[in-house]
Amino acid sequence: MTVPTPSTAHDDTSDTSGYCPFFQHVMELLGRRWTGVILRVLLDGPARFGDLRRAIPGLSDRLLVERLHELEHERLVVREVVDETPIYSLTPRGEDLRTTIVAVGEHAERWAQSCTMADRPGRSVRP
Repeated sequence: MTVPTPSTAHDDTSDTSGYCPFFQHVMELLGRRWTGVILRVLLDGPARFGDLRRAIPGLSDRLLVERLHELEHERLVVREVVDETPIYSLTPRGEDLRTTIVAVGEHAERWAQSCTMADRPGRSVRP
């Protein structure tokens, strides 16, 4: 984090302009394709691999496995085997993201309501 100099100091005690490696790490993790969607599905409760695959159209098995391993490594998701079936669920650390994921979802709904068809995701933007 940058130490304020007299020329950059201001009366506000909160510095939100500085670099934070933890913030960057979380944003990169959540910004990976499908990660946020997987977490959003798991907000509803534990799910089997097949449940996740069916809940997220377009997500390949290979990428789902990769993302689940990343989320396990970050201790956001835990994999438990029940009756020989792997079940994925959020850890308390993953559950801490609930308000963030819900807020992003609410923003997405508001954004979608204000968009024209040309503004929708997946559409090419023309200059």
